[in-house]
Amino acid sequence: MRGTALLTNITFLRILLVPFVMLLVLAGPRHRYAYGVAAGFFAVAAATDFVDGYLARRWRLTTTMGAFLDTTADKLLVSGVLVALVAVGRVSVWITAILIGREFLILGLRGVVVAAGTPFPPSIWGKLKANVQFAGILLAIVRYPHPAGPLFVDQWVMLAAAAVTVASAAEYLVRFWGELTGRTGT
Repeated sequence: MRGTALLTNITFLRILLVPFVMLLVLAGPRHRYAYGVAAGFFAVAAATDFVDGYLARRWRLTTTMGAFLDTTADKLLVSGVLVALVAVGRVSVWITAILIGREFLILGLRGVVVAAGTPFPPSIWGKLKANVQFAGILLAIVRYPHPAGPLFVDQWVMLAAAAVTVASAAEYLVRFWGELTGRTGT
């Protein structure tokens, strides 16, 4: 199927862009245009998440493998770029710990739920989380040089991303608590 191959290639493009964005972010303090190029690559990588999701739904090509690859690519993109942003002082360690910690928590939850034979569809909170994280990361890469009050704009958005990330994790835990405790009927 050509459609499935295209969707897989779009997801792999997101994965391939991760190290380039990370390297450019790390080079940012020393090279004049590194942050701008990193932001461009990150925007393309983030856009592939929306494109492959839209096409998969439109063409009715959603598969278990595709969903796994898509979420894995998202986690690699967010986690990798956040680590690079922490290294250059653009994102706080504690917000990064919340965002990456949630990803591991939900990855484990997904494994338990899917192993029990229960579908694990994305929630609106998960989608909102991805959008706010992508916006916060992009803003942290390009950082507007003037603060908005006590923080930069990207820092405000990253605080919102942390709040939505916690809410998303809580929603998934509540929804699938029965799978974790061995009770059904959730």
